[in-house]
Amino acid sequence: MPGAPLGYTAAVELSSDRLLRNKQKAKSSRNPSGAAARFKLGGKKEEAERQRKLDLIRTPVLSCYRIAVISLKGGVGKTTTTTALGATLATERQDKILAIDANPDAGTLGRRVRRETGATIRDLVQAIPYLNSYMDIRRFTSQAPSGLEIIANDVDPAVSTTFNDEDYRRAIDVLGKQYPIILTDSGTGLLYSAMRGVLDLADQLIIISTPSVDGASSASTTLDWLSAHGYADLVSRSLTVISGVRETGKMIKVDDIVQHFETRCRAVVVVPFDEHLSAGAEVDLDMMRPKTREAYFNLSALVAEDFVRAQQQQGLWTADGNPPPHLAPPMPGAGGRQGYPGRPPQQQPYPPQQPPQQQPYGGRQQPPAQPYPPQQPPQPGWQQPPQAGPQGQGPVPPGWPQQPPQQ
Repeated sequence: MPGAPLGYTAAVELSSDRLLRNKQKAKSSRNPSGAAARFKLGGKKEEAERQRKLDLIRTPVLSCYRIAVISLKGGVGKTTTTTALGATLATERQDKILAIDANPDAGTLGRRVRRETGATIRDLVQAIPYLNSYMDIRRFTSQAPSGLEIIANDVDPAVSTTFNDEDYRRAIDVLGKQYPIILTDSGTGLLYSAMRGVLDLADQLIIISTPSVDGASSASTTLDWLSAHGYADLVSRSLTVISGVRETGKMIKVDDIVQHFETRCRAVVVVPFDEHLSAGAEVDLDMMRPKTREAYFNLSALVAEDFVRAQQQQGLWTADGNPPPHLAPPMPGAGGRQGYPGRPPQQQPYPPQQPPQQQPYGGRQQPPAQPYPPQQPPQPGWQQPPQAGPQGQGPVPPGWPQQPPQQ
């Protein structure tokens, strides 16, 4: 189409509706009860373990928790992992989860949900001075049936490289005030500008590998580079995903790959091959194989294990696991109260009122007695016709003394 933006023709002529056979109309994944029924394994012990993981996933997040998904090698399932993990968190938590595409080489995150807008992360950065609410930001996002929102990147590599480190930090500063969890689908390199901000701001790092010799070697090299450049602490609490983007042959010893990364990371999750994910179209949890969806559920629980640590580090959660000292900033106009900002008012927000002293006004003379005696109980009917009271005061009701007119 003449004059169309780069990628428009591909999006129209190579859509999932056109290329996928027997594409089912899946029901919405934003259904916790349906998701829970999918993983009932039969035994009480297994169900109790699943409930423990679900409670972890639903841990309250009081400040923005940032997850970076990275890999040195392309085509290993990085974007698929970002989308599937974000969709699982959105489904189970029922709050706002955002994934952004920070890939400078024409990222494909925008292909994993049905696009509701043509806006990109670069458009959002340009509009930052005018973003004052969630609804302002929502105009730049597309939402999946799970509730996950994504912000796409330009499909033109020459344009998307303008999204740099400063842009990423400004975007996260604005988006972090509206979304409790943000996932970043990063590029395949480690030296492009925005990657510095991605790593500096990340609370959790997810390294993507494949069950292959070159995939595992690239992922391990990624950890070496990060450890050598000041991110050893981030590496030590990172997670590795062995992504089955292709069906694995019997030649590969997947268990040996898992053991290698278990010595380097906090945990390892193996995601089996799934035909739905390998299609590269919109990610829908309801169309995954049960074992694949369970793998992403377990990955979500492992991510959630770090929520409390991150909030303790920021002083938003107590070390003994009790409720946080303050739940939210004070509402505008509420004024300051004693205690932590935003702390719920106690039963006695003010000291009990003391009985009045002889000099209640701090040295001032006690005000003179009222010119009129206390009002008597009303009597039925009028005792006398209303009389004119002092000037400007109108008639005096019965029972009140009549004031002589002033001279």
